Amino acid sequence: MTSPDAGRVAALRRAVALVALLNLAYAGVEGAVALSIGSVSLFADAVDFLEDTAINVLVLVALGWTLRRQAVAGKILALLILVPALAAAWQAFAKAGAPEPPDPLALGLTAGGAAVVNLVCALVLARFRGAGGSMVTGAFLSARNDVLVNVAIIVVGVLTALTTSGWPDIVLGVGIVVLNVRAAREVWELAHEEHLAARALAGEDLD
Repeated sequence: MTSPDAGRVAALRRAVALVALLNLAYAGVEGAVALSIGSVSLFADAVDFLEDTAINVLVLVALGWTLRRQAVAGKILALLILVPALAAAWQAFAKAGAPEPPDPLALGLTAGGAAVVNLVCALVLARFRGAGGSMVTGAFLSARNDVLVNVAIIVVGVLTALTTSGWPDIVLGVGIVVLNVRAAREVWELAHEEHLAARALAGEDLD
């Protein structure tokens, strides 16, 4: 008979695998649109989908590891969360000299699809957030933050249509940087707490 814990781990594996596949699929969709319309915020979000894929693959691989190894993986995950922030910063810098507005309709529709995908991912992971440690928490926070970013991109699409300016798109790209840095710090801190807990369980001196 399968134990309750083993059953929960199996359910978590299925959930994480589903989230990874959803993120990988929509990364291709969003990346193609972003490049075709020249959107900074949409490109950063497409990179974010790839980063989320990597995060969930890492979670899938690390399930069942010791607390110490999970803490190390959690810190790696925190660094991965910074990837879309760096991508957005570079794109914003590159486009600031010539802020051409992206197509607002394509921008809004693509961001709307991304919001649906990320909301599904966040709801799937929310069931396991309390029991999955820093890695599952990081995956959940990334999906949750992405929903907020997608809504903001839709707003940017409306502002772009009204102003015919590329600056709302660039400003949001900078906002994505700030959001991901904060999420990375939260995951890093939780992973550090897990590392200290692992050392305490091993009887090591924490001073």
